[in-house]
Amino acid sequence: DSCLTRDPRRAQVAGYIKDVCGDAVEGPNDIGDVSGDIAGYDGLIVGAPTWNTGADDMRSGTDIDSWLYDVLPSADLKGKKVALFGCGDQAGYSGNFCDSVGELYDCFTARGATVVGFTSQDDYEHYESKAVRDDMFCGLLCDEQNQMDMSEQRVADWVEQLKGEGLAL
Repeated sequence: DSCLTRDPRRAQVAGYIKDVCGDAVEGPNDIGDVSGDIAGYDGLIVGAPTWNTGADDMRSGTDIDSWLYDVLPSADLKGKKVALFGCGDQAGYSGNFCDSVGELYDCFTARGATVVGFTSQDDYEHYESKAVRDDMFCGLLCDEQNQMDMSEQRVADWVEQLKGEGLAL
């Protein structure tokens, strides 16, 4: 499995994931540094921040944006499990909190991946997010701006959930 990331806050959360998973997870890696075909991994944990608010796509403002639209479309991810995480500011941007996670969901499921690790919207204060599917977040959302004291426990709980959902960790 590989954890892909770029951005200081997302890197912090990726570090928490790595701490919990240990050697079971390669990385965290910047998406631009991942060599070879991602379809070769048993599973993926992919994270992105949300910047450039208001855009319909390319929400993260990082290298993952072009990767999602230039590289990922050639990948066959049928049968692969993917877990998504993101960082955002639910107080300052509560109308588009962690929208990039919803974009990741759309891009990965379009390639045949199965997204695991949906989480509750409870204990968050936002009014809209493109990361919501069937009243759940389609991954782990962390607010390192306003709820940084909750991120480590959220990660630990989420990783246990991922194991239970069959992500090889």
